[in-house]
Amino acid sequence: MEFFNATNMLASYTMGMDKTGTGEMAVQAMNQMLPMIKRMVPDAPEAFWVEFQKELNPNELVEMIIPIYQKHFSQEDIDAVNAFYETKAGKNFIQSQPLIMQESMIVGQAWSQGIVQKIMMKAQTVQPISPQAAISQ
Repeated sequence: MEFFNATNMLASYTMGMDKTGTGEMAVQAMNQMLPMIKRMVPDAPEAFWVEFQKELNPNELVEMIIPIYQKHFSQEDIDAVNAFYETKAGKNFIQSQPLIMQESMIVGQAWSQGIVQKIMMKAQTVQPISPQAAISQ
């Protein structure tokens, strides 16, 4: 009976991640990082990268993430979340998530750039302490 419960739990967690596209989002993120990765291995032929992308298995990531969900959510929680994903609002939530994340990243970058500018402006108003003065304090 315990094996059956463990199997059901695993299926519930996997179902939620399938519905939210966790694995697919990971592959998309990897594809976005690929140009940077390619610069780290400039001599690799294009065929190498094509083969590399074919080998990406989003289920590997899902399997690695499941224990994290299990640590933070009960079976009852996951069942409730999965039930929500079946509703009209849940489906809208899932469908909107990629755009929300994309737009949030843009806003987050602008926000952090503003903070950096504030830090730089404030740092210019601070009197630098010479090494001599710092030692004598």
